[in-house]
Amino acid sequence: MSGERRQIVIIGGGITGLAAAFYLEKEIKKNDLPAEVTLVEASPRLGGKIQTVHKDGYVIERGPDSFLERKQSAPQLVKDLGLEHLLVNNATGQSYVLVSETLYPIPEGAVMGVPTKIGPFLTTGLFSLPGKLRAGMDLLLPASKPQEDQSLGEFFRRRVGGEVVENLIEPLLSGIYAGDIDRLSLMSTFPQFYQTEQKYRSLIIGMKKSRGAQSVKKPANKKKGQFQTVKTGLQTIVEELEKQLSITKVYKGTKVLSIERAGSGYSMKLDNGKVLNADSAVVTAPHKAAAAMFPKADWLKGLEDMVSTSVANVALGFPKEAVQMEHQGTGFVISRNSDFSITACTWTNKKWPSTTPEGKVLLRAYVGKAGDESVVEQSDNEMVKIVLDDLRRIMKIDGEPEMTCITRWHEAMPQYHVGHKKRMKEIREGLQASYPGVFMTGASFEGVGIPDCIDQGKQAVADVLSHLFE
Repeated sequence: MSGERRQIVIIGGGITGLAAAFYLEKEIKKNDLPAEVTLVEASPRLGGKIQTVHKDGYVIERGPDSFLERKQSAPQLVKDLGLEHLLVNNATGQSYVLVSETLYPIPEGAVMGVPTKIGPFLTTGLFSLPGKLRAGMDLLLPASKPQEDQSLGEFFRRRVGGEVVENLIEPLLSGIYAGDIDRLSLMSTFPQFYQTEQKYRSLIIGMKKSRGAQSVKKPANKKKGQFQTVKTGLQTIVEELEKQLSITKVYKGTKVLSIERAGSGYSMKLDNGKVLNADSAVVTAPHKAAAAMFPKADWLKGLEDMVSTSVANVALGFPKEAVQMEHQGTGFVISRNSDFSITACTWTNKKWPSTTPEGKVLLRAYVGKAGDESVVEQSDNEMVKIVLDDLRRIMKIDGEPEMTCITRWHEAMPQYHVGHKKRMKEIREGLQASYPGVFMTGASFEGVGIPDCIDQGKQAVADVLSHLFE
């Protein structure tokens, strides 16, 4: 239907779709492939949740603020774009967890809340003596029987007990997914913990050995943090991707209404009245939007039933003298048993000094989580008041902020509930059977972080090229 040149359509211009388009262009040019690429994005801009605001000298991230350096696809993309000179690592510093209105340092050696050093764990005030003894039972308990999936909460409570989970593990893990750890899938979020338990029996022993092996391979550099960003803001990556897409036709502010079989390929109806023909397609749109593009099918139920939480973040800028912190560090998370509306706060000027003008303080507070999302619907003024009231219980803040930036993400955090991997596998198998050559991927599938999304975009490129040219 497309003559000799194969037509490839990418739906969704977030980082997954952009990475797919970028690396697809590279392959087409490198191998002189007879293919044309079109990218369709429903919103007026590309980048999805990656958005940077430059305001009054501050560099404010509305969405993610960084990516893990060890997940190589993100720094590699930055290098491939020629932006390596802009890469910066976070400044290291103490992180805290707030329990009962007290900030406690996260114990040294804790890996996502799991202790690997006994001394700091025994001396912390985060847990009671019974809580510490219960966590120590992990050293004696047998490994669980192999199972397909389970919730994060179930797994960690069995290993280290409820107190360590509530006061440390839950605030850290749910902060990443804005979800309920008693519903989040272990195998779709942190399968390495399950694998560690199965291999070493004890989670603490296993994490300690794994951490030790990593230290031997690469000496720790305490002055260099494990996260990276580009100092001009992550949106720089999006802008450079768009600039370098030389053979991809881009539609912005255009929605795909439906995808239908048309001979050996596909016909896609757009909301501007146009119809695109494709030999292969990559759908990276959020799961609800993706499901709406296809006629009802049993294998789509996993997408239709998938939920997302709404969250918001509030960036506040102050003169340096207006904020006095008893604790020096880069930020804190909050136990869900605490009576606070905010779930975490980053002292952004300390973690990322390049974001903040000299003599200023930039705080970024987070609100909204599974089961408690109403705060996201508050007015700007009310949300600033809620955040300030909470922050003033933790640190001394004089006067009002000189700069505010509020970002709401409605139903934007896909939840990987127990059984997620199985459901996604069924969806892909159903898609392959009914729509061969159409591939569905992105944050709703195999990871919400920037590197995870880039990896999924690159895999989609391999899938498309294999379908069309092998």
